[in-house]
Parts: sequence; structure tokens; C-alpha cells
Amino acid sequence: MWEASERYPDPNVVVMDPAFAKYRLPLASVERLATGCRWSEGPVWFGDARCVLWSDIPNNRILRWDEETGATTVFRKPSNNANGNTRDRQGRLVTCEHDSRRVTRTEYDGSITVMADNHNGKKLNSPNDVVVKSDGSIWFTDPPFGILGYYEGHKADSELAPAVWRIDGQTGALSMVADDIPGPNGLAFSPDEKLLYVVASRAEPRDIRAYDVVDGAKLANPRIVVHSEGGTPDGFRVDVDGNLWCGWGMGDPELDGVRVFTAQGQPIGHIRLPERAANLCFGGLHRNRLFMAASHGLYALYVNTQGVAGG
Repeated sequence: MWEASERYPDPNVVVMDPAFAKYRLPLASVERLATGCRWSEGPVWFGDARCVLWSDIPNNRILRWDEETGATTVFRKPSNNANGNTRDRQGRLVTCEHDSRRVTRTEYDGSITVMADNHNGKKLNSPNDVVVKSDGSIWFTDPPFGILGYYEGHKADSELAPAVWRIDGQTGALSMVADDIPGPNGLAFSPDEKLLYVVASRAEPRDIRAYDVVDGAKLANPRIVVHSEGGTPDGFRVDVDGNLWCGWGMGDPELDGVRVFTAQGQPIGHIRLPERAANLCFGGLHRNRLFMAASHGLYALYVNTQGVAGG
């Protein structure tokens, strides 16, 4: 049975490099907010509702944790085996759905708009993770993981190569921006949006790659920024200083949690959790609370930085 540390500073928040010390709050500890999931993914903060939404993929639902009451409720079921979630710049929920093989937007009235489900008549694979750029464009990864079996979607043939896609914020046009990433998974922009980071989850070992964003709509000059050794990255977000806060785990239980890297790929910190973390987001009133979707549950930690707005 996991219990939060009674000690300050929390020994679960590990300084691997002096550069991380300023981000650790000595009077903040890791908290478990919810449990009982089969595989937690895709958390997103809704400040106007003071809640976190996140996906429980095999249970085919999106859950909601309420900051005021601490209650966890079902936000949507069925969710079409939803995975990654984010908000667009108008505050609407944008979701990647495995089973329906599409990216959707939830409108203010609760209705669902399909943003993308095919390219030139060929179905997407199983959209995985998603971010929205300041120009309103939606960027998402589309590996085949959700169509490999029936646990997180349904078994089906792949019709398109795994890729990173962009939906134009004005026209809604869908374009492929990178198809050279083995198993494209988590993705996030740098604070100035000049770089897009993408997890290559089928590279051995896994790595995080950076691309230059050209004219706001294309990618160029790919290079590896983070080599995973031991643990593996999944989803991640970026803080205002450009650090990458990455869901981490698999293999050695000591590596389960969140690993923090500088923009240059130097590991500087680690947040130990009792289970592998898949994805995370920044939230709270000042975007300084890290919410971590980890295997069976949802965890949180206040940190001394802020997530990039819109991330």
C-alpha cells in the first residue's frame, strides 16, 4: 500500500543535478489523487472548472478529478478508448480516440466535432497524443498501438504510415509533417514554439527527438535530444524554462515516475512514483502543480516552475 511521505523535503523528489534544486519545493510532497484505473493517460487541466480530465483507456472512459472536493467521477463513457487530451486556445477539449481512429473537439454545448479521421480516404491508425499551437493548429501523433488488439481499441489493418500530423487552425486541412519516427508518441512544443519534441517509442532504446518548426507549419532538422537508458519516455510537457517533464518507467521499479530533462537533454531530476507514469500536465491556479497519470491512478506535486501556457 502506497502512502505519501510524511517528511519534508519529500524523498520521492530526487535532485539528480544541482540545476533541479530550484524547481523542488521543500514543503511540497507527492499526493495520490485517484486510483482504480487500468491504464491512465492524457491528463488535461481545466482551470475554469478547477478539475483534471484524464483517460482510462482500457476502461473506455474519461475521468474527472475535482480540485475543490477531491471527488473522482466519470466525465465520459464510452470514450472510444480515448488517449491524449488537451485544450485548444478557446478552451475546448481536444481528444485522441483509439477506437474511432479520430481526433475530436468537444464544443461548449457538449457536442462532438470530428477534426480528423482520415487522409485522402485512408483511415488514421489510432491518434495517441495531441498539442495545440498558439495559431490554433492541432498537432498529433498517430501510431498503430490502438489497432494492434482489443485492449485499448480494436484490431484493424493500418492504412497509413505512423506519423505526426497537423490540422490547420483556420482551414481544418490535415497535413502530414513527419513520418520518420518509429512509434510517434508524446509530443510538445518548446516555450517559443520554435521546436517540436516527439517521443520515438519504438526506437531502441526509446528517445525524444527535436524538430525545427519552419514557417509555423512544417518540421525540419530532426535530431535526438534525449536517449532513454533504463526507463522509457511516454508523454511529457514543457515548463517555462524549456525543461521536459517526462512520464517515465518500465523495467526497474526505481525508475517509475517522472524524469526531468533540460532542453539539451541533460537529466536533472526525478519524481518517484509507485507505478509507471504515462503522461502529465501542469495545472492549478498558477500552472505550478504537476498532475501525473500513472498506470492505475492520478498523482500531483507542486513544483517551483510553471507549465507553458496552452501545454
